[in-house]
Amino acid sequence: MWQDLDTLTSSTVNSGSQQADQFSTTELTPEQQKILIDIRRKKTELLLEIQQLKDELGEVVAEMEIMEGGGFTVDESNKPSNKTKQTSIGRKKFNMDPKKGIEYLIEHNLLTPTPEDVAQFLYKGEGLNKTAIGDYLGERHDFNERVLRAFVELHDFTDLILVQALRQFLWSFRLPGEAQKIDRMMECFAQRYCQLNPNIFTNTDTCYVLSFAIIMLNTSLHNPSVKDKPIVEQFITMNRGINNGGDLPRELLVSLYESIKTEPFKIPEDDGNDLMHTFFNPDKEGWLWKQGGRYKSWKRRWFILNDNCLYYFEYTTDKEPRGIIPLENIQVREVQDRHKPHCFELYAAGSEFIKACKTDSEGKVVEGKHTVYRMSAATDEEKDEWIKCVRQSISHNPFYDMLAARKKKAQKTNLHSKS
Repeated sequence: MWQDLDTLTSSTVNSGSQQADQFSTTELTPEQQKILIDIRRKKTELLLEIQQLKDELGEVVAEMEIMEGGGFTVDESNKPSNKTKQTSIGRKKFNMDPKKGIEYLIEHNLLTPTPEDVAQFLYKGEGLNKTAIGDYLGERHDFNERVLRAFVELHDFTDLILVQALRQFLWSFRLPGEAQKIDRMMECFAQRYCQLNPNIFTNTDTCYVLSFAIIMLNTSLHNPSVKDKPIVEQFITMNRGINNGGDLPRELLVSLYESIKTEPFKIPEDDGNDLMHTFFNPDKEGWLWKQGGRYKSWKRRWFILNDNCLYYFEYTTDKEPRGIIPLENIQVREVQDRHKPHCFELYAAGSEFIKACKTDSEGKVVEGKHTVYRMSAATDEEKDEWIKCVRQSISHNPFYDMLAARKKKAQKTNLHSKS
C-alpha cells in the first residue's frame, strides 16, 4: 500500500513537472493561466492529503508491528501505557475485522473470553465502529449469540414505550443488512422488552412484528426515495390482528406513528470510521463503465459492492456515493452492446423501476428512474466476477418473508385458552 501511495505521489509530481516544462505560462490566455493556477493548487492539496493519509496509516501499522512483535520491555512503570496502546490497536482491529479484534483483545488479556465481558465492551462502544458492532452481534455462532443476549440485557427498557426502547436499542449499533442477522437481533430485543414490560403485549411475536412495522414506517416516512408516504390509517391497518388475533389499542398505534413522524430514528455516528469499515470489507470494488438512463452516455464510475447494496462514486476519493442501488428484487444478466464490450446489466424482477437513488447536479438526493442499469467491465473475466458477486448479494426481500411468517404466528388466536 505504501508503494502505491509513493508511486501516486511521485508520478503526480513528475507528471506536473513534465507538463510545466512543455510550455511557458506566457503562451496562455489569462483565463487559461487562472485555470492552471487552480489545478496546481488542487494538486498541492491532494498531495498534502496523500501524505497525511500515509502518516496516519504508518502510525497504525507501526503500533501494530511494535506491539505484536514484542517491541516493548514490560515493567511496572510502562504497563499502563502498553495496555492503553494495545486497547487502541484492538479497537482498530475490531473496526477492520470484528472477530480478529475480539481475539486480539482476549489474547492480550484486555477482555476475558466470556459473553458478558465482550458484551460490556461492545455496549460501551468507545472508539468502535457501530456497523462492526452490528455485524459481530448478528453472527450465527454460539458465542456471538450469547454475546448478543448479554448485550441486549445491558439495556433497560423498563416503563419505556416501544418506540423509545427501539430508539435506545438502535442507537447502540447499526442493524446489519442480512435478514437472518436482523431476525436474531430483533427476537432478542422483543424478548427483553416483554420481560421488562410484561403487561403490554400478549406475546413476544406481537412485539417483534410491531417493532419491525415501526422500523419500516420510519423508512417510508423519512426516506426521500419513497414518494407515497403512509398515513396513520395505513399503519393501523397493517398491524391488525397481530396481538394474538386481536387488535392493539388504536391510541397506542397512533402515538407510535406520530412519534416516528415527528422524530425519525437517528443513525448513530461512528466513533470509528464507517467509511473505513466499508473500505476494508467490500464484497467487491473496481472501475466499471455505467450507461446513463436518459442520454445513454457512458461514464466511468468506481463501484463498491457491500451489504446487499451497489454504490458508485465519481472518484475513489469521494466521501459520498453518487448513487446507491439496493439489491432487492433485482436480477443480473450478461448482455451484448454495440458500443461497449463485456457488458452486464441489473434489471427489476417484478416492478417497473429499480428502487435506487442518486445525487443530481445540485447535490440533492433524487429517486432513480432506471428500468435497467447497464455496466461494462474491462475484461471478460472481470465481467463474470462482477456477475457472480452481485448474484451472491442479491436479496429477494427476505425480511418480508420472515415478517409474514412471524405476523401469521402473532395473528393466531390461542385456541387452547378458549377451549
